[in-house]
Amino acid sequence: MAITIGLALLLLALVALISALRLRAATGLPWAPVVYRDTNAQSPERPLVARRIGLVGKPDYLIERRGYLIPVEVKPGRNAARPYESDLMQLAAYCLLIEETTGVAPPYGLLRYADRTFRLSYTPRVREATLALIAEMRAALDNECDRSHDDPARCYGCGFFAMCDQALRDP
Repeated sequence: MAITIGLALLLLALVALISALRLRAATGLPWAPVVYRDTNAQSPERPLVARRIGLVGKPDYLIERRGYLIPVEVKPGRNAARPYESDLMQLAAYCLLIEETTGVAPPYGLLRYADRTFRLSYTPRVREATLALIAEMRAALDNECDRSHDDPARCYGCGFFAMCDQALRDP
């Protein structure tokens, strides 16, 4: 009887292990300890803050791999053959935040879409492009920006819709 229960528990543990391995493989992410997770609304992580450059952000995950913190941004609703430029810049900003807050630049960041994972090498060129984009965005905040689209749904969903003099209104 004890042997039967032991074998049943061993079989159950084996099924759970196989299920966990399949789930982990489906994420497309490397096997690495997760040291930061901004996916739990019950106990959210503190944001990363780089006061020197005025940047704050919360990556979905930070994993530790070979002594480096690697940012992981997950976009489960996206399904594209190539990553969107805006998603890559968001990931690059997280790399910059890690570099500024820890003093150690990550070698890369990971962007996970619904069915694939993209890797962004965090090079000096990517770093400079990110800093330039941040400066451009800051300058745009100081100036009035023209609406850059003709999409009513996008317009209605904008946080500035109520106060925008270029908003697409109903006729």
